[in-house]
Amino acid sequence: MSEETGTDETPRDRPHETVHEKPSATPHETPKGPRPEALPLFGTTWLDHSNGYTWRRIGAAAGALTLATAGALLLRFAYEGLAIAKVGGFVNLLVVVAFSACSALAFRRTWESYSKRPEPEQAASQRGLMAIGFIGALLAYFLRTFKEAPGESLRRTEYETARTQYERRSARRTGNPSNRRKQKRRS
Repeated sequence: MSEETGTDETPRDRPHETVHEKPSATPHETPKGPRPEALPLFGTTWLDHSNGYTWRRIGAAAGALTLATAGALLLRFAYEGLAIAKVGGFVNLLVVVAFSACSALAFRRTWESYSKRPEPEQAASQRGLMAIGFIGALLAYFLRTFKEAPGESLRRTEYETARTQYERRSARRTGNPSNRRKQKRRS
């Protein structure tokens, strides 16, 4: 349907108008070698700190702190619900200790994941612990944003290592190898 007239005719059906073809987009050349891994909320801006990287870090810090505060308030309301239900002092103590311990462990595991990659099996087995201790994980994220984008140093070292390995490999493979063999045989 034509946008101008509201009919089903196309611009080619109208001889008095010229049809302008849009130039085909030239495909961008993909850079050779390894590519940086994208971080959640940051993409690949961590590589050169461009496109509002600082504002993203500020926003991530504010968001993590806001979510941690909201989570703490939610847990407080749950604790008050237990007090209203009069389940007993032992159950109240057990709930507080459980959430505190899980939050501390989640904080530590999250903080360690910014310097080394956790094993997939270990991370999968600790999902429940991380879900219960979500406040600790959010606080670790909040504190890490003051230094860098969470996980940036780990991704940077992996990327730089992969880049140097790629450059070493590609430097060794320059030229046609069959020509080099012939030159070695002649001498």
